[in-house]
Amino acid sequence: MIQIDDAGSGSLIGGTCIAAIRTDTGEFYNEIIPIDLFNYENFKNKAYIYYATDIIKRGIESLHISKEEPINICQGYIFDDSRNFLKKENYNFTKGKIVDPLQSIIEKTFEEYTISLGLPREFIMYTKYPFHLHRILKWVYSDYDKRISFCKTGWKSWSKYSELPVDTYYDKVIKSNYTCLKCGKRINDNSSVKVLRFVIDKPNYVYLHKHC
Repeated sequence: MIQIDDAGSGSLIGGTCIAAIRTDTGEFYNEIIPIDLFNYENFKNKAYIYYATDIIKRGIESLHISKEEPINICQGYIFDDSRNFLKKENYNFTKGKIVDPLQSIIEKTFEEYTISLGLPREFIMYTKYPFHLHRILKWVYSDYDKRISFCKTGWKSWSKYSELPVDTYYDKVIKSNYTCLKCGKRINDNSSVKVLRFVIDKPNYVYLHKHC
């Protein structure tokens, strides 16, 4: 059985991981849809959906998937064109919810990819929803000019949240459990800090080293 799934399509940062696995042998293939395919023009034209099909074609070749081998592909919209391709080429596929082994492997693959972009590992390790929009916006606003290039700027929500008014002021933390979201290093106890404040549904606060 071949499983095909995606990870990261709901994350503001990064592209989207597309992966396939042969469940009985563990053979694995994956690629990332480039982030520039999620800018305004490409997102509007659904370029990322067609690129997902290109990845699947390469995965079929790499894993030597025959037309007789059963394939289970995720039912998400990102695979609309891919399923059309599989149907046209007479592959033996069904669509449905993807579970393990691929689900866990592809989620871990996407997490490691975002960490390579600079997302703190703590975001992944210590929260149930590491890619929640409001949480990711804190990381983006911590180094906005650099990190905007990692964002899916074609999203409607990006136009809503991309130019929030940010108040900057300085404070001191006595007992710190913070990590600076700009440099990624711990903020020590009794430290002077730079604080960024912006409002979405409620005030959000970002703590940085004073000179970051």
